[in-house]
Amino acid sequence: MKRYSFLFSTLLSATAALAQPTSARLATAFARFEADSQLRSAISSLYVIDGRTGVVVFEKNAMTGLATASTLKVVTAASAYELLGTDFRYRTSIGTIGRGPGSILYLKPSGDPSLGSWRWPGTTDSTVLAAFTASWRQAGVRPASLMIDDRGWEGERIPDGWMWQDIGNYYGAGASAFNWRENQFDILLKSGPAIGSPVSIASTRPRLRTLGLRSVATAAAKGSGDQSYVYYPLTMDSGIVRGTIPVGETSFTISAALPNPEREFAGLLGIPSHPVKRDRKITGDTTILYTHVSPPLDSLVYWFLRRSINLYGEALARTIGYNRTGVGTTDEGTKQMQRFWKERGIDPVELKMEDGSGLSPLNRVTTHAQVQVLRYAQSRPWFNGYYAGFPEYNGMKMKSGTINGVKGFCGYHVASDGTPYIFSFLVNNYNGSASLLVKKMYAVLDLLK
Repeated sequence: MKRYSFLFSTLLSATAALAQPTSARLATAFARFEADSQLRSAISSLYVIDGRTGVVVFEKNAMTGLATASTLKVVTAASAYELLGTDFRYRTSIGTIGRGPGSILYLKPSGDPSLGSWRWPGTTDSTVLAAFTASWRQAGVRPASLMIDDRGWEGERIPDGWMWQDIGNYYGAGASAFNWRENQFDILLKSGPAIGSPVSIASTRPRLRTLGLRSVATAAAKGSGDQSYVYYPLTMDSGIVRGTIPVGETSFTISAALPNPEREFAGLLGIPSHPVKRDRKITGDTTILYTHVSPPLDSLVYWFLRRSINLYGEALARTIGYNRTGVGTTDEGTKQMQRFWKERGIDPVELKMEDGSGLSPLNRVTTHAQVQVLRYAQSRPWFNGYYAGFPEYNGMKMKSGTINGVKGFCGYHVASDGTPYIFSFLVNNYNGSASLLVKKMYAVLDLLK
């Protein structure tokens, strides 16, 4: 009899727990999450609303600004749709200044992050180069030099706050007026048979024409994975590969950032190049021969969100600044985004953006602000394209974010009872395994199912 009483009471407790409203179950789960040893020196924030009504389902620390990592991309993407327009496409024009053997090849870039990208047939480096070269050859031009007109795009390629360890690697590629092959290249490394043996550079893909590169990396145990990083020291003209890769590798591939895409592009053409500064006038008649048009904004945003390409976020931020004010800097782009969202009720103090991608650990954004952006997006005619870019994790459509000590998820989910939820979940300064923390975050978010 006691056994049946125990089973009955257990079943009754489980039924009562299921009967609790989602808000109460989230409160219990989040309290348990915050009490976990991985969070003993951390701060966490969770904000959940009903996607239909906007009613708050649960909130904790929703007005505290936190580092966002790549979850910031949902703000930049939504801002791009609104401030650039759904029909926006980048245009890169090539032409000449003067005629004859001494003419100058003139390139007017627009900040296009997809120029030379392998993600679309029409943007590959070979396709773009073929179209460019055909345009001046058909016009009978033999250029002596390349002039890149980057006026209005002054400012550093790398946003404030980015870490030295990041900016030499593919995910730390900065954006400017002219971007090429997503400003990245591959390094093929070869390691010796013994732990601690030197790692050499076998080749690069594509072949570098202007950038020097050397390796001081060493071999580590098999299965240790990629623990290598590329650095560009301020006092040197070449990059350095540091860290480790596993022993016995003959073509271990890592991806690095290209710090001077203009020089590499000019090297492909076989002619010297120089940029045009804002205070410098162009003398001579300029004739445009060909204009390359980028894929539509929907397509760019898809890859930006789905593959979390930081370069695209920085390009979109700078493009927003350039198109709205004629100043294509990160600072101007983030100011324009803050201004837009302020007009829609989000206080700029909740949206302290240092970049457009979330790579900077100096970003401070509230989960409340992120959810408000997501809810606004849901009401816009461009929402389907925006939503399509969200990856799926844990059976939920949400953007993830990861930098050192930071993990986040934000997005949309429709529960089994049909309730649509919009949420943002950020954790700063956790300790221990990131993968273990993610499982614990999923356990909280599972209550929205």
